[in-house]
Amino acid sequence: QVQLVESGGGLVQAGGSLRLSCAASGVTFSWLAMAWFRQAPGKDREFVAAVRWSGASTYYADFVKGRFTISRDNFKNTAYLQMNSLKLEDTAVYYCAADRVLPGQRLSDSGPSYDYWGQGTQVTVSS
Repeated sequence: QVQLVESGGGLVQAGGSLRLSCAASGVTFSWLAMAWFRQAPGKDREFVAAVRWSGASTYYADFVKGRFTISRDNFKNTAYLQMNSLKLEDTAVYYCAADRVLPGQRLSDSGPSYDYWGQGTQVTVSS
């Protein structure tokens, strides 16, 4: 049974930092691309960032470029989202997602492309 478990969310002041983690279990990590999405109250879920299995290729939403960094540790079967310079509008539930992306295939920013999802972790940015 595939499980993605997020952690690291919390309350932070604007301008601060948080690091989210997503631990994967029950699935072979090979070729597994990892991604982060988020959903703010009253808004649709939106793509944040994705990283290929090798870690060599990443993909970011425009609104997080230069502030967020996605990475992974395949020995720990864990992906990370380092969030710096947080803004009030970054407040949301952040979800980890995963899907197999083979060499030559592109990373996706579409939620339905991802087969596996975590339960989410709340990030609240205060003024």
